[in-house]
Formats: sequence, C-alpha cells, structure tokens
Amino acid sequence: MAFPIQLAREVVRDAVPLGRRLWEAAGGALSSAWQRAAGDEVERRLELAREQGHAGTDPFGLDLEWARWALGVVWFLHRKYFRSDVDGVERVPDGRVLLIANHSGQIPLDGAMIGAAVFFDRERPRIVRSMVEKWVQLQPFVAVLFTRVGQVVGVPENARRLLELGEPILVFPEGSRGISKPFSERYQMTEFGLGFMRLALETKTPIVPVAVVGAEEQYVNLANLERVAKAVGMPTFPVVPQWFIPGLQLPLPTKYRIYFGEPMTFDGDPDDDDNVIEEKVYVVKQTIQSMLNRGLRERPGVFF
Repeated sequence: MAFPIQLAREVVRDAVPLGRRLWEAAGGALSSAWQRAAGDEVERRLELAREQGHAGTDPFGLDLEWARWALGVVWFLHRKYFRSDVDGVERVPDGRVLLIANHSGQIPLDGAMIGAAVFFDRERPRIVRSMVEKWVQLQPFVAVLFTRVGQVVGVPENARRLLELGEPILVFPEGSRGISKPFSERYQMTEFGLGFMRLALETKTPIVPVAVVGAEEQYVNLANLERVAKAVGMPTFPVVPQWFIPGLQLPLPTKYRIYFGEPMTFDGDPDDDDNVIEEKVYVVKQTIQSMLNRGLRERPGVFF
C-alpha cells in the first residue's frame, strides 16, 4: 500500500471539490426538493414499518417520532452524500437476526448506513438495533439521542431480549479496535470478539455477514494515542489531521458499498471452550474479509 500520508493527501485533494459541490447542492439543511424527497420516503417507510408491528415506542426507548428526524438526516447521507450502493439486502430475513459487520471510519456512520440500507432498500423495511459501547451512555446528549433512535448498550442481556422480540441486531465484533484502525491498516479486520457467536448459538439466531467498503477513507487516521484515550475515558483517541483543517471536519464524501451475504447458521453449545467458538467465529470473519476483498477489487474508485 502507498505511504499513508501521501495517500491521505491524494484522498483529500480529490475529495474536497466533490464534497463542496455536494454540500452546495444540498442548499443547507436538506432544503427544497431533497427535503421533500427525504420526508416522503421516510413517511412511506415508517408507515410500512408500523404495518409490520413497529409501535411508537419500545422497552429500550426507541421512539419513532424521534427516529423520523434522524431518518431524514440518514436518508441524505445514504442517498446523496455517500451515494450508497447496496447489494443483497433482501438476504436479511424477517424475524431475529444478527448482522455481523466490519467496523471503520472513526465515527459510526457505517452502522447508520447499514441501518439505512435495511430500512430504505429492503422491500419490507426493518429498524436495525445497534449494540453500542458502554461509554456512549455516559455522554449527556448522545445517550438520549442514541436511545431514542433505537441504539442499545452492547451487553448480552440487552441483545438476548431484543432477539426474543424478533429484532435485527447489528454487531461490530471488532469494537473500538476496528472503527479507529490507522489508515495504513484499512480493510484489514482486527480480532473478533466471541460474544456474538455464543449468543447466536444460545438463541438459534441466523447470522448475516455484512461488508462495508468506503468508510475507511472518510477520515484518515494516522495513529491512536492510547494514553490520551485512557486519560479522557475514551476507547481510543485517533490522530485525524482532517479534523483540524478548516472546512474538512465533515467526513469525506466517499462512496459507500454495502454487501449483505447469505444467512449463516451454526450449531453447538454456547458454553463451549473458546477454541471451539473461535473456529466458528473465524468462518464469519473470513466470509466478511472475502466480501471486502471482492468489493475493493470491483470498485472503480474511492469516490465514484
């Protein structure tokens, strides 16, 4: 791979004019035709979701009235800013399912775009519940926002209950290690946790592997400052020069490509030794890595 700083410079050089055109075309906060298009599609999809049994609120704090506004922003990012291409979303089944994906991008926009794909691009929209880091719930505004739009603290008890309710759950087994990896390690997945597989075995839940191409380039991370992260109570503290360049605080308008694989089912005892569980996890991880490799080979460029 090219030296990260050189490649980062090329990425920023190519992205800035495109990003400026996109935001200028937006005319502010989703104005005019885009705002109407977003509102119309959000309302149609919410109505379909209600017909499938989604109530206004649920025991975990999801509120569809809050979600309506969040979905308008997500629609813009999904349809217009990242211009997501989605492949295989029809493979997400009805009923309980674990969506297992690679994680990247410094901030969890990849999770939002996976949720957008399942909500806006699947014939029958589903509201994806993401498992988030515990520290998120300590942030005053973010904690309320995430709860109201359906995000849940990633502990086994919460995941188990959601699956009992027949919900789709999005899990990033790489955790904070994946989202904050340096640019030089892009699309090389880090170690997977084992919890999702134990949960799948215990609840007999199918797993749908998901690969996201495009998020790695939206913010260029040169390194992680572990001591600083520990001092401020964050999982990681990435070094992203882009955040300190006027006008580039927003993510670069990379083109997202989201691939949903065939559902996978596993048999076994959820209390098996780690080495037994690791073999099953390895199958899922390699499936996602193969999907990533294919997506990288096929894409014509980072932004198009």
